[in-house]
Amino acid sequence: MGKHRDLTLNLLLLFALGAFLWWAEGNLDGYKIQVLNLIAINAILAVSLNLIYGFTGMFSLGHAGFMAVGAYTCALLILPPIQKEMIYILEPLIWPFSALHAPFFVAVLAGGIMAGVFSLFIAMPVLRLGGDYLGIASLGFAEIIRVVFTNATPITNGALGIKGIPDYANLWWNWGWCVLTLYVIVRLLKSNFGNCLKAIRDDEVAARAMGIDTFRYRVISFVVGAFFAGVGGALMGSLITTIDPKMFTFLLTFNVLMIVVAGGLGSITGSVLGSVVITVLLEWLRFVENPIDLGSLHIPGIPGMRMVIFSLALLLIILFRREGIMGQREWTWSGLGRLLSRGRGSADGGDAR
Repeated sequence: MGKHRDLTLNLLLLFALGAFLWWAEGNLDGYKIQVLNLIAINAILAVSLNLIYGFTGMFSLGHAGFMAVGAYTCALLILPPIQKEMIYILEPLIWPFSALHAPFFVAVLAGGIMAGVFSLFIAMPVLRLGGDYLGIASLGFAEIIRVVFTNATPITNGALGIKGIPDYANLWWNWGWCVLTLYVIVRLLKSNFGNCLKAIRDDEVAARAMGIDTFRYRVISFVVGAFFAGVGGALMGSLITTIDPKMFTFLLTFNVLMIVVAGGLGSITGSVLGSVVITVLLEWLRFVENPIDLGSLHIPGIPGMRMVIFSLALLLIILFRREGIMGQREWTWSGLGRLLSRGRGSADGGDAR
């Protein structure tokens, strides 16, 4: 009975999301639509990193590298061949990349698959490490990917990057991939596979003693997380219509990590809420960098002040809400029902008094 109820409510929630996107597309301006797109992409990236770090306990700093692989793969597939000839002015694009052309869905999927393949080669030597060593090694591989892309001019156009990428990544594509990412990872975590990942996170030695092949589970988690990071990178490239190697630095990984920590390690709900809060906050704080007039008082704009204030807000979160917005808790329909029942009971009790 509970499963049927949850399925019905989930379908109604999807319908409500679709109705909201349809309304937003016709009533919101371009800036607000761009923010909604960024929320969806950041949610994909945060949930994929949370799978690796929050649920499996692997401190990975290589997300930007996987995003770069997905973004470049997707861009090379959706650009028309004649446009590629115009963009590649330093060296001509080599075959078969010069002739490849694919629909957007296939290109995004290919970007995720390529990121997963790259992560598999990285996972074999790196995942035998643990803790901070794994973080340093994954960061090193992400930097290697970025430097290779900078110098692989016949494929990536070098430091010039790729401009004029078709802007197929609209609200429907971004939120569609976001819903698909959430569905796949939630189903994964609710299975016995997800229980094994949590056991590895809590105590890898004990999990190994119980017969769990910890290395195999860590590799699968790493590859799945990298796949969706590649999907997020592909959508990001199409959304902003231009990519270059300088985009995919450690700062990009740090931004995603910030969302995961602020939302709560080990919470999918927290990653989604963190994506909304962090993305909106970063955009809303832009006003502090512009001149402000308060009556006779004139406050000049200070470049960079937005990130100063944002960093202070993060410090407050770490100091007073270390577990993040949700901790390791998840939002469920049953939990919402219990909360409403408790509130109704308190109201009834107050009336009785």
